[in-house]
Amino acid sequence: MFDVVIAGGGYVGLSLAVALKQGDPSLNCAVVDPKPMDQLHMDPRASAIAAAASRMLTQLGIWTRIEKKSQPIAEMIVTDSKLRDAVRPVFLTFDGEATEGEPFAHMMPNGVMMPALFKAAKSLGVVFFAPSTVDTFRTLADHSEIELEDGKLLKSRLLVAADGVRSRLRELAGIRTVNWDYGQSGIVTTVKHERPHNGRAEEHFLPAGPFAILPLPDNRSSLVWTEKTADADRLVRSDEFTFEIELERRFGHHLGKLEVDGPRRAYPLGLKLARDYVQPRFALIGDAAHGIHPIAGQGLNLGFKDVAALAEVLVDARRLGQDVGAFDVLERYQRWRRFDTFQMGVVTDVLNRLFSNDNDALRAVRDFGLGLVDRMPGLKSMFIKEAAGFAGPVPKLLSGEPI
Repeated sequence: MFDVVIAGGGYVGLSLAVALKQGDPSLNCAVVDPKPMDQLHMDPRASAIAAAASRMLTQLGIWTRIEKKSQPIAEMIVTDSKLRDAVRPVFLTFDGEATEGEPFAHMMPNGVMMPALFKAAKSLGVVFFAPSTVDTFRTLADHSEIELEDGKLLKSRLLVAADGVRSRLRELAGIRTVNWDYGQSGIVTTVKHERPHNGRAEEHFLPAGPFAILPLPDNRSSLVWTEKTADADRLVRSDEFTFEIELERRFGHHLGKLEVDGPRRAYPLGLKLARDYVQPRFALIGDAAHGIHPIAGQGLNLGFKDVAALAEVLVDARRLGQDVGAFDVLERYQRWRRFDTFQMGVVTDVLNRLFSNDNDALRAVRDFGLGLVDRMPGLKSMFIKEAAGFAGPVPKLLSGEPI
């Protein structure tokens, strides 16, 4: 019998396990994941970690172990132009500090943070069933019965689905979603470049969608390159020479010679928001609850907000002698997180529709708006606060406080 079983051993699932065990060591937690946990270092991708999330990871004892392998974002620029434009005027700039001396975000290789989270969870006594998956589950009055694909039967007060945007457990629970497809895919890869980026992130709004250049250590950058789905698939399948030619057209030459430094993959983009986050003895977190467009770089950080909120709710309930799987306990988490994620989903949807087009009149209007924001320090500070993860009611962990 476990108190909490978490289906999904990614960033969100692992950090929830660590947060729960640190908040209350008596909580008996397990993680189920289809991949072997000794292969987490092989993930070639990178993620943007907002300042609030790094505060949470500091409180969990993770950040000090991995910070030296991250790249602080010192500055961000936004341009808006056609693909063929040789010169892309900068309409909006942000300096990179959420508070004095604290970058609003870091870029972190996935292959660094995931093993650190796993090691911390393991040392705290979290039980792992990996590689394995949840085949089915049944909710009873005081616990859930969870059957794994290998026939193992687990019992738990609470089952948490952290199994991604195509969550199978969300479907098994019968939770409906609001969703639509943008007809776009995000190409993700890493490039080496000749000149240093000096910690500057760039977001170029091009007709097919945003093209983001995100700094990594050692003259490398992570790309999130949005194209129409058919074009993205063609580019990912193309030979190296064709891919690099198309890359240079969008990237430009300001960082010198480019070299692709990792696999290239395309991920379909859409909006998917769960109508409910909880049922008795069942909760959604991370992408299982919300999948949004990466235009604002907030997908992972919304997941970390879920972790901080759910961990605080469950640990508080435990201290009060309440059942961590009871619906009234889980409803507190739902009230805390559902509106915030819905709001961010709407914002990213509007931004994507506004900027992913080639309409000259609309470009003139949005460029005027970007220029206006650039001249309003108060408004820019509000955007920085949002990007850093400090907007709205912030859970204790995201403020750097223990639960």
